Formats: sequence, C-alpha cells, structure tokens
Amino acid sequence: MSQASNESREDYIESILILKRRKGAVRSIDIANYFGYSRPSVSRAVGILKKDGLIYVDANGYIELTVEGLRLAESVYDRHRTLSEFLDRIGVSADTAEKDACRIEHVVSQESMDRISEWISGENEQ
Repeated sequence: MSQASNESREDYIESILILKRRKGAVRSIDIANYFGYSRPSVSRAVGILKKDGLIYVDANGYIELTVEGLRLAESVYDRHRTLSEFLDRIGVSADTAEKDACRIEHVVSQESMDRISEWISGENEQ
C-alpha cells in the first residue's frame, strides 16, 4: 500500500472514531461533511475500508468499526492527540499543532512516539 493511501485510510478510520464519539452514529454523509469531500469519494473509501475488514455498514447505512478498525483508529487518534499536545507544549500555535500532528501521525516512528509520550508525562525527569 502506498504512503498516500495508507494516510487516507488512517484519516478515514480516525474520522469515523471521532464522529462516532461526537454523534453516536456515523454515515457516509457525516464523513463527507467532516472532510469536505464529495459523496462519491467517501463512498469509494468506505468500500475499500469494508473490503479491508476495518468497517461494516449496516442495512440503514450506519458505519461501524470492526475490532481491527477500532484498534487502528484508536492508535492513530492517540498518536494525533499526543503529537498535538507535544507541539502545543513546545509553543506551536494550536491551529498549526493540529494540522502538523495530522500529517506527522502517519510517518512518525514508534521510538519517537514513545520518547514524546515519556516527555509529555514527565517520565524523563530525574
């Protein structure tokens, strides 16, 4: 899978998690509105996510994360929140921190994430 398609997949999965927490239920139109994407683009992505076993869509069009989809969504969302908090703490403006975290979350190594998490929690202080 290419980096761009992996990022897109992670963005869609993360958005489903966020929307589910905000609204309680998620449909394709909610995702389209969240990103400002066209319905056909979201429909295509939803089809790919279903094929990949990350979501399922019920008879009423509501989207749910599978166990694997939820695991991935929570991982991406956790990286996003941690990176956003880190950037905020080092003085990056909130808007820039949010945008940069969204880009960095897809490429940052686990080692770097571990060190950033430790720094945020103060575990590196002696």
